[in-house]
Amino acid sequence: MSDSPSASVAAPDDQSVQARERWFEDEVRPLEPALRAFLNRRYPTLVDADDVVQESFLKTLLAWQRGRLTSVRGFLFTVAGNATISLFRRQKHLVALPVNGLPAARVIEDNVNVVEDVCSREEIALIAEAIAELPGRCREVAVLRLLRGCDCGDIARELGISEPTVRVQLSRAMKKCAHYFRERGLPEEGKR
Repeated sequence: MSDSPSASVAAPDDQSVQARERWFEDEVRPLEPALRAFLNRRYPTLVDADDVVQESFLKTLLAWQRGRLTSVRGFLFTVAGNATISLFRRQKHLVALPVNGLPAARVIEDNVNVVEDVCSREEIALIAEAIAELPGRCREVAVLRLLRGCDCGDIARELGISEPTVRVQLSRAMKKCAHYFRERGLPEEGKR
């Protein structure tokens, strides 16, 4: 009699593991080639695609187990895109220069006007706030153009949109940023 309770306890675990594996192989694994193609097309500079794919698989599996998954493909691709953006953000803050290779830091340089330096930093912070307030696509285009210096053709290829769409989004971004500055009482360029 002592064998039957332990056998009945182990059986559901084995069945749930098998069901999970079957679901993963039937629903998720077939999407891997399309996911990798999406990552290569949308993020051509991504070098850690395997890590992004594995993280996306794991998060998709966990969402399925919690019963929160309505579209496997949509969820998987969204998670992969978000994971890639997070990876790029983390890499942006990493410095590939050894600490002893950094130039000597000075608190205040002799030839710098402190007032101008503080104003420049405040302006940069305000510009960053204005860009952060932009809608998603406008923000992506603005960051690629203004901060990374990409041309419209490169932006179009990276985001998978047309060049005219890039130009429209960039124009919208600039208008929204100008409006953001006006709301905060900043003079427009040339009116100072």
